[in-house]
Amino acid sequence: MLELIDKSVVFLCCTTIYLLEAAHGLWIFPVILALTISSLNSYIENNILHLLLFISYIILCMFFNGLFLFLPLIFYDVILNKYSFIYLLLLIPIISQDGYLSSRIILITFSLMALAILLKLRTSSTSKLKVEYINFKDMTSELSILLEEKNASLIANQDYEINLATLSERNRIAREIHDNLGHILSRCLLQMGALIAINKDFNMKENLDQVKNTLSQAMDSVRSSVHNLHDESIDLHDQIYELVKGFSFCPIKFSYEISENPDRMLKYSFISIIKESISNIIKHSNATEVSITLNEHPGFYQLIIQDNGVVDGYNIENGIGIRNILDRVAAFNGNVNINTDNGFRIFISIPKGVIK
Repeated sequence: MLELIDKSVVFLCCTTIYLLEAAHGLWIFPVILALTISSLNSYIENNILHLLLFISYIILCMFFNGLFLFLPLIFYDVILNKYSFIYLLLLIPIISQDGYLSSRIILITFSLMALAILLKLRTSSTSKLKVEYINFKDMTSELSILLEEKNASLIANQDYEINLATLSERNRIAREIHDNLGHILSRCLLQMGALIAINKDFNMKENLDQVKNTLSQAMDSVRSSVHNLHDESIDLHDQIYELVKGFSFCPIKFSYEISENPDRMLKYSFISIIKESISNIIKHSNATEVSITLNEHPGFYQLIIQDNGVVDGYNIENGIGIRNILDRVAAFNGNVNINTDNGFRIFISIPKGVIK
């Protein structure tokens, strides 16, 4: 756009001088030819073409002195050309038209050429600054996006570490209760049983039985609480994420879309199935990419494990690992679909709330 403005300024100056200097013998050919060549240069960005058109115009100036005044307009497109000899070509029309071109016309023409050079250098400098600004802006935007992604990743890792620490602490508390309080209550029950066995007083024995029943209830309550606390300490997402993070055989994509932890038995089954599948990939596959997708739908859970390896001689009857997966899914009245058309793909769907 800036070049069009510059060339318009140069064209208007050339045209004005041409009208003033050639009013007595005016003809339109130089105006049309110069405007046509300049427009063609603007339409086609090709330095070789610009150079050829400039040389052709120089040759025409040798025969038609009326074209000389519009030479700055054609010269504008070759100012920054890498071939420096083009500046010497400007002397050809002056030499060939010696006696036909007045010194005044030559001075005005070279003054307009100087104007064209100044405009070209200014536009070129402005264009470079604009390109540098756009590149800097793009680089800044890219860095901003990278920083945002890095921050999001750090926040996600921080949340994961916090959640993992919380679950580990729950597991530790469950073990402490089981190892300490559970053993103490068990010892109390044994001691109470011994007292009941050696006691001969009926009334005292009845009271001891009540105490023993109370201790048994406390033991059952502690055992239930410990189991629940231990089950809550195992987060399905974090367990699978640990498996994925430790998988170095090939890149693996993991997608988890479950709002709450599934039932304890189902949670253990999902972890075991994924472990078995990863083990099979390492042993039998030449895959370069693996994906694990676990989704929750209103009525069922969906687990998809697939790779892009070449499947050769697959037989479901010969694979113990596959049989284990089928048995685990069958325990929940689920369905398993295995496809080997494009890599190995196992599709599992398990209805909610159904356990054999």
